[in-house]
Amino acid sequence: MLGERLRTLRKSRNLKRDDVASAIGVTPRVITFYETGDKKPTLDTAIKLADFFDVSLDYLVGRSDDPTPPNRKCTGGH
Repeated sequence: MLGERLRTLRKSRNLKRDDVASAIGVTPRVITFYETGDKKPTLDTAIKLADFFDVSLDYLVGRSDDPTPPNRKCTGGH
């Protein structure tokens, strides 16, 4: 599911694999591996992808159909 969502998000924004790769600090080939399902990103990398595309991590990995990211507003630990 992650690969499909990643490819769909990238294409819907008219981005190349190079664009996504440079934004999150991997090679374009790694993005290809993620999209084809040959490799899975680490949690840190998946979070970077979700942040880059401004979607929730649950959406990116297929746990939700709602792409709305969580509220990132810091509440001071309360």
